Amino acid sequence: MFINDDTIAAISTPLGEGGIGIVRLSGINSLRIVEGIFSSPKNKTLKYLKSHRIIYGHIKNPLTGEKIDEVLVTVMRSPHSYTKENVVEINCHGGMLSLRKILELVLKQGVRLGEPGEFTRRAFLNGRIDLSQAEAVLDLIRSKTDESRRIAIEQLQGGLSEKITTLRDGLVNICVNVEARIDFPEDEIETAQKMELLEFMQDVGKELHALIKTYDEGRFFREGLLTAIIGKPNVGKSSLLNALLRRERAIVAEIPGTTRDVIEEYLNINGLPLRIMDTAGIRDVEDIAEKEGVNRSLKSIEDADLVIAVFDQSEPLNEEDFEVTKKIKHKNTIIALNKCDLRSGFDDSFFASQLTPYTSCVLKISATRGDGLDGLKEAIFNSYLKDWKEEREGVVVTNLRHKHAIEDAGAALDRAIYALRESQPVEILALELRESMERLGEIVGTVTTEDILDKIFSEFCIGK
Repeated sequence: MFINDDTIAAISTPLGEGGIGIVRLSGINSLRIVEGIFSSPKNKTLKYLKSHRIIYGHIKNPLTGEKIDEVLVTVMRSPHSYTKENVVEINCHGGMLSLRKILELVLKQGVRLGEPGEFTRRAFLNGRIDLSQAEAVLDLIRSKTDESRRIAIEQLQGGLSEKITTLRDGLVNICVNVEARIDFPEDEIETAQKMELLEFMQDVGKELHALIKTYDEGRFFREGLLTAIIGKPNVGKSSLLNALLRRERAIVAEIPGTTRDVIEEYLNINGLPLRIMDTAGIRDVEDIAEKEGVNRSLKSIEDADLVIAVFDQSEPLNEEDFEVTKKIKHKNTIIALNKCDLRSGFDDSFFASQLTPYTSCVLKISATRGDGLDGLKEAIFNSYLKDWKEEREGVVVTNLRHKHAIEDAGAALDRAIYALRESQPVEILALELRESMERLGEIVGTVTTEDILDKIFSEFCIGK
């Protein structure tokens, strides 16, 4: 267990008004610190309170006797707590004034303000969770849909950890066997054993490759599918965003150039979080503000996983429309022919045929009436996840750090397989096996550095 003689505290609930607010402490002195500022109407003390019990009372300033707030104090004794240290949570009223005054009072007793993610970092350092589970805590906090929440819960419960640990343990056993031969170079690996080792290593390689394949789909549930709505001015981009969100998020007006910045919102499509962006109309402009909006639109297209290109099918295509088509080359694109409820004086099929060279997915919609929106949502989901199963079996990799580590582990394992096949010195075989093991160890935290930990936990909020 990681031994830390300092005690930390932080507000663990969001800023703003609420029914309940929590000040959390973790560390060896947690109970003693709170005992000094807590009073119970029946003179009960925290010192003899059993773990995972709640006691009613008040937080008082020990110098002035002033009551700060009416509270419920929860005690969780080591090692049966989130951090495996003594943890005390002060549940007070949810106004920021009460929370801050209690926190300030706690800090005056010699407690240090917790850093971002430090409670979870202590849980990792104390062995309660591994590193991939710690990252799953953040994924759970940030989850936008039931599916992304389910994946995060699965990883928090150790699904990925168990898989990686099993594969790594298998490599450890092989490595021990191989390294034992380094001191006895005359003992060559027999043919039968060599084939057995090769078969096992190849099986591990297949497992690693299968994990990598899940990332391309799984990351969208963690990060959201970044989708840009683009088109020339006044084709209905903002109306489409509002229709998909079912609320008036973007300003809609007949004046071209109304949208001058990128508007980003989240949308849930069959459990897939969609980071959808309404962009400024693409055209040549002189206005400085609108020009900056167009530049941001072009940047959004570059970054997007998916582009929804909107065209007004009530009017013939013009030069500005074809300028848009130049931007969607080599992008995964859905073309939405908007305003299908309006009559046009030309051949609709010819209109669509002019755009089919850019994508096979061309849909007719009416953003104002809602026509075709269900089909558009289905096309968005199927653009990347048509084979996704809600009751998916097996572990899903959603974290880029994990993917890179698995790729590195697989590459090292491939080199180890080559070394064994070509009867290279056992030192080379052992070196590559150890490299593969270490890369897998980085995922669960058996092999790590302070830089990696600092980067991971800096993304957390203070208090978690």
